[in-house]
Amino acid sequence: MSAAPENTPVLEIRNLVVEFPTRRGVLTAIRGVSLEIGCGEILGVVGESGAGKSLTGAAVIGLLEPPGRVAGGEIRVGGRRIDNLPRRDLMALRGKTIGAIFQDPLTSLNPLLTVGDQLVETIRCHLPLSRADAAKRAIDLLGEVGIPSPELRVQQYPHQFSGGMRQRVVIALALAGEPELVVADEPTTALDVSIQAQITALLKRICRDRGTAVMLVTHDMGVIAETADRVAVMYAGRIVEIGPVDEIIHRPRHPYTRGLIGSIPSLSSRHDRLVQIDGAMPRLNAMPEGCAFHPRCGSTQPLCRTSQPSFVTRGRVSAACWRLAAEMEDAA
Repeated sequence: MSAAPENTPVLEIRNLVVEFPTRRGVLTAIRGVSLEIGCGEILGVVGESGAGKSLTGAAVIGLLEPPGRVAGGEIRVGGRRIDNLPRRDLMALRGKTIGAIFQDPLTSLNPLLTVGDQLVETIRCHLPLSRADAAKRAIDLLGEVGIPSPELRVQQYPHQFSGGMRQRVVIALALAGEPELVVADEPTTALDVSIQAQITALLKRICRDRGTAVMLVTHDMGVIAETADRVAVMYAGRIVEIGPVDEIIHRPRHPYTRGLIGSIPSLSSRHDRLVQIDGAMPRLNAMPEGCAFHPRCGSTQPLCRTSQPSFVTRGRVSAACWRLAAEMEDAA
């Protein structure tokens, strides 16, 4: 991939639409998602199950499961459009330009090969190195992701590693081709809390040291708070709020984001009950008119039931909410 201008985002998504054709009609799972990630930045993508965050990541990697398809919009990495590439060209980008970290490391690793063999194969697939140089790089990568005695562990099989260490191996595999972008889909969900903290710290260090952009997909606002620079909140296939993580956590604009933040227990204050968002995410074949969140929202007004809200920006945060738009109009 040719070098992009300095100010070009590593990842740029514009009005992404993902559809699933079925015998009963076409279901639209992603509806006009737009976002950017800069060099060395971690963007957290958060929401409930079914919000569309993992599908957005899969669309970026080019791993949508059939019959899923990108039906509209553009995905650009380093300024180059990739959503319309032939399958062969897209496969060449995976590993080299785009790395991936998945939720369960056991499904990402071949149990019949040593981690060293898997790393060497990946490295040689994307970099012009001899087997000896690739083996040395494999050891260096294991050391970089915090695996002790990498010279010995490189000869071991996945089942000989703990869950946290296996996830570190998966991160090493994602970095093997020196990618510009890493899509991390729930990388800490299967791990206990102390290991989660180690993995999030590792992702932050990789971003800082390598300048790699990371799209961090998770349902855990705690992980977002500890790891991300910015956060995009998704609901029913759309982004409803996006901005710097500190601002969104301390001053959420959208009622759905306020519900997510309010459901997190706090050690600094005592509450008899946590905030609960009543209802459930709408099904793809039963999407409500207007704002998809209005059946669960405590601040609904008539316009919410008929028209999809546009983004309004307050400071560095943008949110799609009619009530916020009305408040800003009144303030003006």
